[in-house]
Amino acid sequence: MPVNDRAWLREQIARLLRDAGSIALASAKGTPRQWTKAGNSPVSEADIAVNDFLTTHLPPLVPDAGWLSEETEDNRTRLQATAIWIVDPIDGTRAYLEGREDWSVSVALVDNGRPSVTGLYAPARDEMFLAVRGEGATLNGARLSASAGRALDGARLAGPQSYLRRFAEMNPSIVPQAKIHSLALRIARVAAGVIDGAFASRNSHDWDLAAADLLVHEAGGALTDLEGRVVRYNRAETAHGALVAAGQDRHGALLELVRDRRSEFA
Repeated sequence: MPVNDRAWLREQIARLLRDAGSIALASAKGTPRQWTKAGNSPVSEADIAVNDFLTTHLPPLVPDAGWLSEETEDNRTRLQATAIWIVDPIDGTRAYLEGREDWSVSVALVDNGRPSVTGLYAPARDEMFLAVRGEGATLNGARLSASAGRALDGARLAGPQSYLRRFAEMNPSIVPQAKIHSLALRIARVAAGVIDGAFASRNSHDWDLAAADLLVHEAGGALTDLEGRVVRYNRAETAHGALVAAGQDRHGALLELVRDRRSEFA
């Protein structure tokens, strides 16, 4: 199989994401069994079914790649892998269980700590986001571009309410957006130019971020921590600190805005 052909991998990821989305949608027609796992986070039988499907079908595409998924016990042998699949079977499980549309299935192939081919699918809206490093990002085949400009006046920002309140204190003219329950989808909305900036609170994980990270960078934006450092994946610790995503110029303006108040977002 042409495992080094990123265009081929992108199409395979898209195919598997559609199938995974169908599994989740079918389960949603009933009443999926659900329970609470560590950290008081919900999980459902749909999360597990999608994870089982992707665990079966993704690894053969790149046989030497490691594996990291929210719903699979972490195997630290992944740390020796140059390439790794990073997967979130359902990002936004609460939204999924509540019958909302803002949940997604997320897949990223990461090599040497950064994503190279990724896909993010929002089944309830039939939105397929795909990206290949150096080749751009698309939504249902249309090229993505993060919103341009540096201005924060009137900027549409999404994220935790506590963060939005702090930003409103610093610049009252920002426009807080409605909550987007899937963090990956929130960042993808920045890549699509639907919103101008998005924030992730501390303790987001590799699987929440990796696919959307490449989307926003390939759309001409950036996703970094509050000191401007890009996110590195497949480390022993999968959790991250506070993060911001936006088009390149506005991203810089947001970092400048919080420079002296970073501790408030810890």
